[in-house]
Amino acid sequence: MQQKGAIQIIEWEDLDKRKFYSLGVFMTLTTRATVYPASLIRTRLQVQKGKTLYSGTFDAFCKILRAEGVRGLYRGFMVNTFTLISGQAYITTYELVRKYVSQYSPSNTVKSVVAGGAASLVAQTITVPIDVVSQHLMMQGQGEHLTRFKPKPKMMLATTKRRLTFGQTRDITVQIFAADGFKGFYRGYVASLLTYIPNSALWWPFYHFYAEQLSFLAPSECPHLILQAVAGPMAAATASTITNPMDVVRARVQVEGRSSVIETFKQLLAEEGVWVMTKGLSARIISSTPTSVLIVVGYETLKRLSLRAELVETRHW
Repeated sequence: MQQKGAIQIIEWEDLDKRKFYSLGVFMTLTTRATVYPASLIRTRLQVQKGKTLYSGTFDAFCKILRAEGVRGLYRGFMVNTFTLISGQAYITTYELVRKYVSQYSPSNTVKSVVAGGAASLVAQTITVPIDVVSQHLMMQGQGEHLTRFKPKPKMMLATTKRRLTFGQTRDITVQIFAADGFKGFYRGYVASLLTYIPNSALWWPFYHFYAEQLSFLAPSECPHLILQAVAGPMAAATASTITNPMDVVRARVQVEGRSSVIETFKQLLAEEGVWVMTKGLSARIISSTPTSVLIVVGYETLKRLSLRAELVETRHW
């Protein structure tokens, strides 16, 4: 029997898959558009040497907005929307692996760790090439001197804005392939796996743990969705803090064209000291907080809306 106040988890077999996927695409796109500026700021902070360009997250936001306008905060966003594919792959892998692991272990923590790690592995295999291109686009403008590849200069005419956006993407893509071949699109792949697999594997069990603890502390009439919305950022902050050092290394490897994760790590420590591993952490937590709230509220709402009709009356939220 389920404990009073415990959070009920909607499992894969409880879902109407048609509703789940059709609503999921909209949810993912909305979330990415909301948090993209913070991701761009985080990338610029991590790639700059010391504090040569920005002194922190708020300073970066103000300078980019002043010098490049709102469009500057969305450099590379059109390319990044292709990660919708990886988003759907992530969700599907997580739920299917969770279902598979449940045959061998009833532990929610075990299911969350294994499924979260596996989902990230699949998603990063799809995402890394998109990230490599979009990160170089993120660095254009004030940060263009920090990246190896730059789009060819074009006249900024209002009638050619769409052509300009996709023209920059094409230029960067061609330059990456010419310089590094196909493997250039997977530069930083190992660093990404070392960052995002642990991050994902940590986020899910921490999320369920915090939600469960909050459910026991909160009044019985408190909606579970509110508790989950609070648990999401708490889990994100925990996982981000633990994995941020590898995220800094990943950004340097991808943008600066480095080849060795270990050598990059050693050089960063030698040049900027141990505090380099905290670079972009505040931006990462700031971006992960609304991201986690949106993801949790969106994902849990999505699962409730996608719940098979015959199960709706059996659940208490």
